[in-house]
Amino acid sequence: MTTFDERENAFENKFVHDEELRFKATARRNKLLGLWAAGLLGKTGADADAYAREVIIAEMEEEGDEDVYRKVSGDLGAHASEATIRAKMSDLLIEAKRQVLTEG
Repeated sequence: MTTFDERENAFENKFVHDEELRFKATARRNKLLGLWAAGLLGKTGADADAYAREVIIAEMEEEGDEDVYRKVSGDLGAHASEATIRAKMSDLLIEAKRQVLTEG
């Protein structure tokens, strides 16, 4: 195997690894967002966990975060503004990345 082939394989492996981390962090963020929103809606325990799963599933509707935002925004209504929800999504993505990287 040539040096070029080795470098190409290393870049491909890094890309796969980075995409896997991104997927895990996004799923974790969506769970955390769901639990946060569930709390605002007065849900606890199993009901909060079930709602968090609904938010995770919402991610599968389309590429990007808009499907998740629409789900949470629609459910929260007047409980949280667009700015609040989007800021929470951003903050929780940072936290989710930290958690995923810590778990290794």
